[in-house]
Amino acid sequence: MKPASKFKMYQRLFANKAKIYEEVRKAGDELGIPDELKGKIGLASALSGRPGELPMEMIKAIEVANRKSVPLAELFENLREIVKEVYGDEYDAAPINSCEAALCLAFDVLAAPPMLGRGENYRARVVAPYERHMHHQAAYGRPFPPKYKALIANRGVTSGELGMEGKRLNNLDTVIVPLVGAKYEAHGIKRQIVPMLSRVDPEASVEKIAQVAEKHATMLTAFTSLGFDTPGYGYGIRDEYGTPKLSKLIGKLAREHNVPYIVDNAFGTPFIGTDLRKINADVIMYSMDKAVPCPTGGLIIGREDVMIPIQQALGMHGQRWGTLSSYGKAAYVTFDPGKDAIVGQITMLKILRDHPKRITESVDELYKIVKEEFEIHSKFKSDILISKTYNSGAVEINYDRTWKEEELGIPIFSIEDFYAGSDLIGGALKNIGVVPGVSYDAEMLINPGLGTTDENGNLIEERMRYAIRALSKALEIICKYAGVVY
Repeated sequence: MKPASKFKMYQRLFANKAKIYEEVRKAGDELGIPDELKGKIGLASALSGRPGELPMEMIKAIEVANRKSVPLAELFENLREIVKEVYGDEYDAAPINSCEAALCLAFDVLAAPPMLGRGENYRARVVAPYERHMHHQAAYGRPFPPKYKALIANRGVTSGELGMEGKRLNNLDTVIVPLVGAKYEAHGIKRQIVPMLSRVDPEASVEKIAQVAEKHATMLTAFTSLGFDTPGYGYGIRDEYGTPKLSKLIGKLAREHNVPYIVDNAFGTPFIGTDLRKINADVIMYSMDKAVPCPTGGLIIGREDVMIPIQQALGMHGQRWGTLSSYGKAAYVTFDPGKDAIVGQITMLKILRDHPKRITESVDELYKIVKEEFEIHSKFKSDILISKTYNSGAVEINYDRTWKEEELGIPIFSIEDFYAGSDLIGGALKNIGVVPGVSYDAEMLINPGLGTTDENGNLIEERMRYAIRALSKALEIICKYAGVVY
């Protein structure tokens, strides 16, 4: 029986949680997943708390590096050289211990007001589109207008991501601008506003962002956004060269205002993914243990004029008596990534530079598998968007278009559900024996690496199909209990 409202639908799902999990366990047995694989294969290797498996050549490179003494400044120069070979000599790089650390550093160095000087300090403002993951790229300033102050504060469960005060920098604000064509609706058992972005109009959105930026021009110090390239994140419309228009136009706006464009591409891949030169970005940062398999760590790539102060803050800009680089103590020594992370990044950057097909061919194969496994008799078949992204080394499944005027769609679980354990999609997958991936806000990113690749990083098709079939079955059962025809 169809529920009378969205609210009633989520009530029903919560009340039937135990029954849903019992049914998916039985369905999981019918899928034929071998017992020895249950709990060891997953939809994504990109969860911060559960990184994927490293390729054997990277493990060997780290082992070799740990059998001899190598100055870290030497490794840093090696990494910089690879980045410059690909992006040009006017670009530079810096390794760091996480993408979040990179964001904190970039906003402090490039966007926050100086602390020194006579007289009262001034306030500064960063402009950010209202998109997903705002508790990362938009959290280093106080939200403006004030109606959004709880938006960021509630996105997460740790003290830093729940209260946000620890992240906020001195006298820095974040101006949040809703995107044209997006829908912002409340969904989930742990109800929260969900950004539904598959219909974002990039030109109209940037026109709106420009109007807001002009109002705050006297305090404007940066623009920020994600660096993704898929429809579910609002970046599906591209120019003739395949560059996402939304990010490209924001970057152009930043140039016009002479302030940096800071891009959070945590779930991104250097070299084969979003090109910071094409989107007019000044600096772009990565989690090198998400879309690509590396030891936990982050990477910052940017224009030389912004990378010099960033490298200075990390103690990597050379000794005072003059050297090409260094690895010393500076303001952000706490962001030191360590030897293994740098060696892993060097190994991966060489792979991405010399053998990009190792990533792209796996994505192509995964896309084929997902398309085939989702060829179902679903009522929503035409509204489920399946896209591949080399930037994230993944396949995106987005279903926000299943929600139409006066019509209930596939249940959407918020990021708060994800953190609180009330995301029934993730819970159902665990009961089947598949580790869930990044799944909330009507959005799922699936990439190889969590028990679905061999020691060389090649996709194991049978294991990946088990995981995708489990996801499809979980959605089917959840929709049945929601009273939604699947």
